[in-house]
Formats: sequence, C-alpha cells, structure tokens
Amino acid sequence: MKNIYISSIYQNAGKTTVSLGLYKLFRENRLKPAFMKPVGQQTVSAGNLDVDKDSYLLASVYKCKNLKQMSPVTIGRGYTEKYLLSSKKTDLKQEILMAYQKLVKGCGSIIVEGTGHAGVGAVVDVSNADVAGILGSKVIIVAEGGIGKCIDEVMLNKALFDMKGVPVLGVIANKVLPEKYDRIKKVLEIGLREKGLKLLGCIPRDPLLSDPTVEQIQQKLNLKVLCGKKNLQKRVCNTIVAAMEPANMVEHISSGTLVLASGDRIDNIMIAVSSHLIVQSQRKKVVGLILTGGLMPDERILRLLKRSGIPVMVTDRETYKIAGKIDHLVCKIQRTDVEKIEEARSLVKRYVDVREILKGL
Repeated sequence: MKNIYISSIYQNAGKTTVSLGLYKLFRENRLKPAFMKPVGQQTVSAGNLDVDKDSYLLASVYKCKNLKQMSPVTIGRGYTEKYLLSSKKTDLKQEILMAYQKLVKGCGSIIVEGTGHAGVGAVVDVSNADVAGILGSKVIIVAEGGIGKCIDEVMLNKALFDMKGVPVLGVIANKVLPEKYDRIKKVLEIGLREKGLKLLGCIPRDPLLSDPTVEQIQQKLNLKVLCGKKNLQKRVCNTIVAAMEPANMVEHISSGTLVLASGDRIDNIMIAVSSHLIVQSQRKKVVGLILTGGLMPDERILRLLKRSGIPVMVTDRETYKIAGKIDHLVCKIQRTDVEKIEEARSLVKRYVDVREILKGL
C-alpha cells in the first residue's frame, strides 16, 4: 500500500492542490488511489452527512464513494471545548483508523490530507503527526515559496513528525514567485538536502488558483447583488478603491478589476461603467462594482448600471473595511471551479516529481 500524508507549514499552503494532482497521477500509474481527510474543520452538507469541504471536493471530482470514511472526524465551532470538558472522551484515533481500514480495501494507494501544520489537532489528541503515525503514512510537507522562512518552518514541522516516528519523504514548495523561480528552486534543493530532505516539487504561483470570482467575494462578504447576476463568475485579478480623482482612477484599471466606490461617487462609478462598455479589450475590463457606505446613486445611474451588465453589489460597510476583508480573503477550490481544478492538476503534473514520490513509497 502506497500511503502518503500531505501536511503543510500552515493552513492554505496548497495541500488540496497537491492532493488533486497526485490523485490523478496515481490513477494514471494504475495505483487505484483512495483519499481521506481524517480531521476536517470546514464542512459542507452532503445528503444527511456533514463532511469536510476538501473530501467533498475530491469525491465530486473523482466520483469517489465512501464519503463518510473519507471524512471521519469533523471539528466545528465549539467542539474543542466540549471535548476538553467531557469526562468520557470520544476515541477519535479509533474512528479515523476504522475509516482508513475500510477505505483501503481493494486500493493500491491512499492520499491522506492533513489540516494545517504538524501540530494542528493536538488539542483533541489527533494532530497531523499523531494521525500520520497511526496510519503508517510517509509525509510530504507543503510549504510556500521562499528560502529561509520556508526551510525554518519545514524543520519545525519535521521535528514533531520525528518525535512521533513518522518519516518525512520530502517537501513541495508552492506559490513560488515566477520571477524568482529558478533561483529559489536551486537554493531550496541545496538547503533541504543539507537537512536530509528532498525537494519533490516547486510549483510557481498561479493567479488562476488565488484569484476569486466576483460571486465568491459576494458570498464571503454577504453583499447584496443589485444587478449583473449573469456575470458573477468573472475572475477578480485586481481591486481598486475609487477614492481618487477620475483621471487617476483610469490608470489603475487593469484586466479583471473590481471597483470599490462610495455610492455617491458618481464620477468614479461612471468611469467604471465606461471602462466596461467602451473598451473592448479584456486588458481594461471592469468585472464588478461594490457600492459602499449604504449610499446609492440616483435612479438614472442605476438604470445605466443595470443595462451595462456589470455585477453591482451594495453594502452599508465603509469602503476601506470592505477592501481590507477582500485583501485577506481566502477562496478555496470548489467543485464548480472547473478551470481551477484542471489548473491544479496540470501544475502538479508539470512541477512535482511523482516518480520520486512513488520511489520513496
């Protein structure tokens, strides 16, 4: 049984991207893979089950069954406190092990995706290091691109896996800046080798995977849609706060721009509409407009906005508060993100050494 555990140096480093790609590559190598995320934190409803989002994604993409076993333990809000205060604690390790044993029947490999860094889950006695140990997995640590911080955090995580007797197969560096790619890859290979680790992959940062759609922003921030619902799937590559003079605003509009403007800034609202309607090239395309402060333009401007087809959303919150939330927004891959899913699989196939991984297993 080829058994690999995907951990990371922190949350949202790219474990699911790696899992999506490796699952397909394992299939191509006729390894009949299974997938599980033993401990999930963010859940979705699937029939009468509440399951981890990433398990649901993999099950949807690869038509997997046994969804319950793919997501045996979920830890929602308040679970930790209940667990610690309970006089008779649930044996989560046993639940995970039983799910694993059912999943691997008839399979040649399994990809186990962890949650965050090596110690996440320790509070309820199922840290990534604990789970990898009980499942007999070898670990790949996913880290974000860089050199010093990357190696420092990898070694910090490796220390806990070492303590639990779990072998670390190597490291995949993700989201490496394209302009620094060759240098970072070269230095990381040397630096990790000196620590007794292999660089198994070096994936460049891909805007397609990190850029949200207008709809994802609308849902995450709970914005009311005024018009343009048909175009909510447009991807946001650039966000600008339209608090400057209109002439200056034009210079900041680029491909896939989302404009944030107070509802009474008619001048900048009109610039956004003009850029959307007049410029045919995608190079200067406005993909959405958020009207802030609870202010609305008059009815004539509203009619123009509706005719333009631009997704227009409204909120009572201040412009800079909304801008700050967008800056820190993390939009995970969803099963409807066909482009993102295909891109994730393509990146792993191109930049991860699957032969070295299989050799290590």
